[in-house]
Amino acid sequence: MSNLFTERVLNMAAVTPQPEDYTGEDGLLYCGKCHTPKEAYFPEKQAALFGRDRHPAECDCQKAQRLEREAAEQRRKHLDTVEDLKRRGFTNPTMQEWTFANDNGKCPQMEIAHFYVEHWEIMREENIGYLLWGKVGTGKSYFAGCIANALMEQEVAVRMTNFSAILNDLTASFGGRNEYIERLCRFPLLIIDDFGMERGTEYGLEQVYNVIDSRYRSRKPLIVTTNLTLDSLQNPLDTAHARIYDRLLEMCAPILFTGENFRRETAQAKLNRLKKLMGAPQSRKALRGEEEQGNERSFPLQRETEPNGLCDDEMK
Repeated sequence: MSNLFTERVLNMAAVTPQPEDYTGEDGLLYCGKCHTPKEAYFPEKQAALFGRDRHPAECDCQKAQRLEREAAEQRRKHLDTVEDLKRRGFTNPTMQEWTFANDNGKCPQMEIAHFYVEHWEIMREENIGYLLWGKVGTGKSYFAGCIANALMEQEVAVRMTNFSAILNDLTASFGGRNEYIERLCRFPLLIIDDFGMERGTEYGLEQVYNVIDSRYRSRKPLIVTTNLTLDSLQNPLDTAHARIYDRLLEMCAPILFTGENFRRETAQAKLNRLKKLMGAPQSRKALRGEEEQGNERSFPLQRETEPNGLCDDEMK
């Protein structure tokens, strides 16, 4: 045994007693606070090897402090990991606020989002995705963001983007399109927001198909939000759209979003709040856009939204 190794072992075997510590009946040093030993005896062979019969041991106080430090370090690492996942996973920092905790409880489909997160291992193993469709402003993007944030909190890598951003990236990386698509497909969950809003050019449709088809072949789940109707997805007008929609409908269970337009509701609440703050009747009149001649212009966000109906062939 080298002298350096022996010196290190002997240094480790030294215990610095605190004023309240004491020696027990077994000859070992005990903690004066928790009354558990700070030393332990070497086995006989090792005692002869090291030239002493005892070595340091953790008392209950020291163990608790160590576990607390380790837990704090694990929490720090977890928060750093989640922060990095959200930074890389979202195209807009605002999406980090789309969480179950911030949900206003008005989306009747939100329990299906909870179900997806709670059964994520099955969703991933069986390659089950969601096709979230319905009118504008009914909470589809927020729903998808809740799933993304919840899974990232579990340290699952998720990418939430849209085809406008994807097409821009593909155009900018002409020589590395395949690598870009491969990176998208490496995410355990890919979320495409506002599907159908991208450019409908021949090039655009080809790239949309390449991304969807590559995701399909990767056998990893996909969640898509769209303002398109289920009927238009099931009955496309041409082959270019048909092969894209066919892949989506095979990968994703359609979920119809019903209810009021949340964006209009939020805008209306802000309008009402502004009227209250302004107070004066003439100010409210000006805010409504009423003219002195008596011509009235109704504020567009005050219009009633039509109730949505449920279809029989999708999840509700």
